Amino acid sequence: MNMSNRDKILRYYRGTEGEEVAVRLIEAAEQTSQSGKFRRTEFLDPYGQEIAEVIAANYSELTVSFEGGYPGAERQRAIFRDRTFEVEPPWEINVVKASWGGGFYHLTHRDILGALMGLGIDRAVLGDFSIREGEVKIICDEKVSEFLLREVICIGSVKVTCTTDTLDSIPPKEERVKEIKATVASLRVDSIAAVGFGMSRSRAASDIEADKLKLNWQSVKSNSQTVKVGDVLSMRGRGRLEVAAITGMTKKGRTGVCLKRYM
Repeated sequence: MNMSNRDKILRYYRGTEGEEVAVRLIEAAEQTSQSGKFRRTEFLDPYGQEIAEVIAANYSELTVSFEGGYPGAERQRAIFRDRTFEVEPPWEINVVKASWGGGFYHLTHRDILGALMGLGIDRAVLGDFSIREGEVKIICDEKVSEFLLREVICIGSVKVTCTTDTLDSIPPKEERVKEIKATVASLRVDSIAAVGFGMSRSRAASDIEADKLKLNWQSVKSNSQTVKVGDVLSMRGRGRLEVAAITGMTKKGRTGVCLKRYM
């Protein structure tokens, strides 16, 4: 990548939540380009994956691929690879299963993440959590799996037992999709969140203020931000919402939208 393209990408992400990720990914891409081999990244959320694709598109000699350990994984690692490097690089992804008395406790994603963060584990070495009754399968960098097996003995106040597991034991991610057709006064993010997540506009505004809503995996800076087709809204505890279509204006001046809510 020439310097102007590198600077252009860094300028684009400067001041956003993606700035630090962009810096790390550009460094990984440049190291790959210099070595002529490959570089594997941390686990990336969908926004990070998008940044990796943008960066790879500016390196004609590189490709980028993604893997999260199972079909439909949200958090995935990326591998930048020189086009002349023919060996398939390893992903170095392991699974640790934490089990507890399923009939008595209901542990959430937040409970599990909080327990792991409390042990000083970097979110970047953790992929998705596959939660079932009485167990969670934690996808992680293989370098941290021994630490998890040894140190994760409680999640909150619940005692757990950790064992190794396999990636093929994790079922593909199943999501229920609800199509919502509605009209809104405008394409402001608070209006779309209100109709899509089934709440008042004032409640949507307060949730935005509390940083519970993400637009394309970035914090929403203002209720008046507007959305477009293809945008994804995610709200803590409520799932994701995709703007599938904008269907035009009604006679009363409202805008028709088609939304897909993933639950």
